Amino acid sequence: MEIGISTFVENTPDPATGKLRSPQERMMNLMEEIELSDQLGLDVFAIGEHHRPDFIVSSPAVVLAAAAVKTKQIKLSSAVTVLSSDDPVRVFQDFAHVDLLSQGRAEIMAGRGSFIESYPLFGNDLKDYNALFAEKLDLLIKLNKSEKISWQGKHRTAIDNRGVYPRPYQPELPIWVAVGGTPESVVRAANYGLPMALAIIGGSPERFVPFTDLYKETYLRAGHDPAKMQLAVHSHGYIADDSQKAADEYYGPYAYVMSQLGRERGWSPMNRAQYEMMRGPEGSLLVGSPQQVTEKILWEYELFGLTRYLLHISVGTLPHAQVMRAIELLGTVVAPAVRKAIAKQG
Repeated sequence: MEIGISTFVENTPDPATGKLRSPQERMMNLMEEIELSDQLGLDVFAIGEHHRPDFIVSSPAVVLAAAAVKTKQIKLSSAVTVLSSDDPVRVFQDFAHVDLLSQGRAEIMAGRGSFIESYPLFGNDLKDYNALFAEKLDLLIKLNKSEKISWQGKHRTAIDNRGVYPRPYQPELPIWVAVGGTPESVVRAANYGLPMALAIIGGSPERFVPFTDLYKETYLRAGHDPAKMQLAVHSHGYIADDSQKAADEYYGPYAYVMSQLGRERGWSPMNRAQYEMMRGPEGSLLVGSPQQVTEKILWEYELFGLTRYLLHISVGTLPHAQVMRAIELLGTVVAPAVRKAIAKQG
């Protein structure tokens, strides 16, 4: 199973000091996080797209291109590319550049996005939320498979036997579909035979088993090769040298962001009791010692039959040294332990 990191590259005030980093400082910290992940042998680093002040990356491909020339082996993915409000031709071209610079390590994780700021920003109507994604995913897949294409849809100008360049280093770019638990999205990914990444950021992971079962059943029913099936989980989490240290360090930044988002979406603010329940043995948070995080990843591996796990460490602003230590523990302790346990199972 592949193990990696995902981030939205948050830039929120430090809850203890109120200090806000400059975007330049946060970006330089991000480059160090990616380089360390590569040096430690982690498999994937994935960066999300947002168009709001608390997350600073609006163009994952640009940042991943910078990371491509600083790294040697780690796969570089979006998490996600908000395909509904973007142009699939430009998305394909941007990630083909990343693929060329990285010599075949680029991936696209396509999604509709849980934030909607990009829709009016780029002139899209939210009433077309679902239709835009379905149509643009179809176009992206066709672009990936053929140098020249003819295509026609409702929400974009038709393409008449045009070539799209550059072509990537890989024969085809890996395209994942990110879902948050909508059955229609699960079925769409499976019918196309695309890998699926499932975001689990609340509740018990066990309640998502029906979605992964639906994906597997639909994938096989569509006639795709079971050996090529890939399934990932993306969850919030943090690792420190002991459980209490992890819980105390992560709570402030995490509660700040989740409470802020809660105010936007009509949720109650997060409190410590709720947080502790979420990081319990059956909760969605992977916050604790290396042993605790290892055990929870292995539990979810058993639940879902995963081929990839992405740990989303920096939900709110943590001191850079703490993020680097968490990455170090993931790469040197957790990932080897998970791989060893899975290898023993055969």
